[in-house]
Amino acid sequence: MRWLVLLLLIASGPASAAPRDWVAANRQQILDQYLPLLAIPNVASNRADIRRNADHIVAMMRTRGLAPRLLESEDGAAPPLIYGEWLVPGATRTYVIYAHYDGQPVTPADWRVTQPFEPRIVGEGAAARIYARSASDDKAGVMAILAAVDALRAEGRSPSFNLRIVLEGEEEAGSPHLAALLRRHRDTLRSDGWVIIDGPAHQSGPPQLSLGVRGDVNMEVTVHGPMRPLHSGHYGNWVPNPAQMLAELLASMKDENGRVTIAGFYDDVVSLTPAERAAITAAPSPDAQLRRELGLGWTEGGGAALTELINQPSLNINGMRSADVGDRSRNVIPTTATAALDLRLVLGNSPDRQVERVIAHIRAQGYEVMDHAPTIEERRRFPRIATVTRAPGYPAERTRLDHPLVQSLSAAMRGNGAVVLLPSLGGSLPLYVIREELGAPTVTLGLWNHDNNQHAEDENVRIGHLMNGIVAVATILTME
Repeated sequence: MRWLVLLLLIASGPASAAPRDWVAANRQQILDQYLPLLAIPNVASNRADIRRNADHIVAMMRTRGLAPRLLESEDGAAPPLIYGEWLVPGATRTYVIYAHYDGQPVTPADWRVTQPFEPRIVGEGAAARIYARSASDDKAGVMAILAAVDALRAEGRSPSFNLRIVLEGEEEAGSPHLAALLRRHRDTLRSDGWVIIDGPAHQSGPPQLSLGVRGDVNMEVTVHGPMRPLHSGHYGNWVPNPAQMLAELLASMKDENGRVTIAGFYDDVVSLTPAERAAITAAPSPDAQLRRELGLGWTEGGGAALTELINQPSLNINGMRSADVGDRSRNVIPTTATAALDLRLVLGNSPDRQVERVIAHIRAQGYEVMDHAPTIEERRRFPRIATVTRAPGYPAERTRLDHPLVQSLSAAMRGNGAVVLLPSLGGSLPLYVIREELGAPTVTLGLWNHDNNQHAEDENVRIGHLMNGIVAVATILTME
């Protein structure tokens, strides 16, 4: 297996000239279609905007002869899946190409280059970047799929399989309706596998094929203090400060090397196979580059490599809030302090079990855990109170290295240039739902620049990566 993985890192032949030539000749046309798509707000929680995006994309697909339609939920309340197809007479395989068209929430005041839904090109040539929410995550995937279809049609070619396109509208909200949608439209979505166009290229440069993704579950922990804000001079040293309490509670969850100290947190992990470990060993190490790029004087994990650590469960603090800072800071003891926690899961972890372990840890620190804001009677009764809420979450998923879909994708990407193969992506997608509901394997292809500010302000995609991504998708559509 090691020799196979090493081969994936070596360009075994020239990239397909025809799609690359078409992309080069039609660069401006692609951008002219992409920028209006980015200008439509797409925060997953805004159903009206998500529907506007769906209608716009359906129109784009219709002009390409992809017979698009919306796959709705039973009550019509969930964001629809956008479906399109290109059926090929005589094809013996059927694959789904997936991307998502919704995006993360935005804080416009934090954006510096442009506003989230006012796409702007900065720079020249292939190094220029498009700045906008979802410029890379994941409207770039949507545009790459549609432009790859254009490239094949211009060449007079068809895919080597029956192509089904599925675009999701609430991936960034945790895909709470995906299972029901797949179940309702199971016959339409039957296939031999799904190729997920989402995520960054490897930090060393080449695209990365990831055979799995981590699961994810989010929770919020609020520690309660006094019933009203209090003057810190009059009451400091006497009234417990919830911000201080929360800081101590969070600090108790990890040790000095960043390892989670919550009991049982690592107990369920399914070990990597020897072949999967060989893939990790063969992949270029981005660690030294990232330490320089990010200005890191140290990293967590006690010296373990990034590619090792993303195959372990993690606990991240997404954000904390208690009163104010900066020019809005006041000398007060706040009433509450809240932390948003992101639990990434690997194969074997259950979202419910991981959340329960965190709750058990909070209780072990002396807190009464509630699912509601405490009454004044409850405040008087319990010395320490924490309110915990959670999102549904989903487990991790991973496809075997020797699966036929993996072999076909690997061979196709080798023909297009270098590629890095890894057992799992550090990020999360609800791919386990696809296996559970449809019995289909999944492989994720990351194509966009790794420094894209994904999920953050000033999200961007390099135009060179976007154009190369279109070529890569066109290559996949004709894979053997």
